[in-house]
Amino acid sequence: MSLSQKEILEMIEGLDLPLSIKEALRSGLDGVEVTEEQFNEIIDNVLADYEHSRVEPCEAVGVVAAQSIGEPGTQMTMRTFHYAGVAEINVTLGLPRLIEIVDARKIPSTPTMTIRLMASDDPEKDYAHDRDKAREVAWAIESTSILHLGSIATDLAEMNVLIELNPGAMEQRKISAEEVAERLREETGLDVEQKENLLVMAPEEPSYRELLQLVETIKRISLKGVEGIKRVVIRKEGDEYVLYTEGSSLKKVMQFEGVDPTRIKTNNINEIGEVLGIEAARNAIINEATDTLREQGLSVDVRHIMLVADIMTVDGEVKQIGRHGVSGEKASVLARAAFEVTVNHILDAAIRGDVDDLKGVTENVIVGQPIQLGTGDVTLVANKR
Repeated sequence: MSLSQKEILEMIEGLDLPLSIKEALRSGLDGVEVTEEQFNEIIDNVLADYEHSRVEPCEAVGVVAAQSIGEPGTQMTMRTFHYAGVAEINVTLGLPRLIEIVDARKIPSTPTMTIRLMASDDPEKDYAHDRDKAREVAWAIESTSILHLGSIATDLAEMNVLIELNPGAMEQRKISAEEVAERLREETGLDVEQKENLLVMAPEEPSYRELLQLVETIKRISLKGVEGIKRVVIRKEGDEYVLYTEGSSLKKVMQFEGVDPTRIKTNNINEIGEVLGIEAARNAIINEATDTLREQGLSVDVRHIMLVADIMTVDGEVKQIGRHGVSGEKASVLARAAFEVTVNHILDAAIRGDVDDLKGVTENVIVGQPIQLGTGDVTLVANKR
């Protein structure tokens, strides 16, 4: 006799298994007719696989994780830039990206964001399926410079900078000539003369050098949008419009109307840690490392990557795997000395009178004795009676 769906769910709930495995069992047995005998056989197989996948006591998980990520890393290509199916947006992939992640770089070499928009049954609030609304959000986010709105010329006779604004471009980006003039006054501290769509500015000193410097300053000023986000590209994925940015500013972009803050993504792990907290940064390390390896066709068990992410974030801040982070903060003097700047570590330890307890792998290998892991962690005492 087949078990009812309710009986199956109750029996699954009583199992001593992780939530993810229980969820997989529920979805796998949803709508499937099974007898009690068949159900027990399924559970026995799941429990056996789960026990087999668990780490043995005294296993050197750190060494295994390092080898499991390091060896596939040698197969990765060195290509730095790649067009991820999006015109004009460069992203760092391959080995350089993996090094960036474990080095916990403050700013990635190519910061980028994936911004998903709000979806709603109300057409007025539905940004995800409306191209025009998606474009409005993109223009609101993208940093607008004077070159987006018009052209700059110099009048050498009068020693002036002439800025001719394009009414169409200003209407698209929802900014007026008055607002542009006010922004230029704020940033430069100079007077701006406005004649309809023509702005005239003069440097403090009437010289050719000062004139050219003023032109360069004007070009760098962000008139509207998020400073640092140089470009936003719209791409249709399925039935939704998704924004891809060159540059990242998670905190500011999340506040824009139409942006879905629960589905926004950036490749800047430190920024995620600052805005969303250390758990979010840990998940970002796992996802970014997994995606980088998968893109290269490499398969690494996620538990090795999770261990690296845990050790990088265990103290509540994102630390690099290096001499300024995890490796440089090891308790063992010999382990620190074996990694980098050997003489400095040994000299400092000698001055302070540090004692090495020889508990880790590296220091025991150096002194030539068994490591305190695996069979080396077991001490046998012979009873002679």
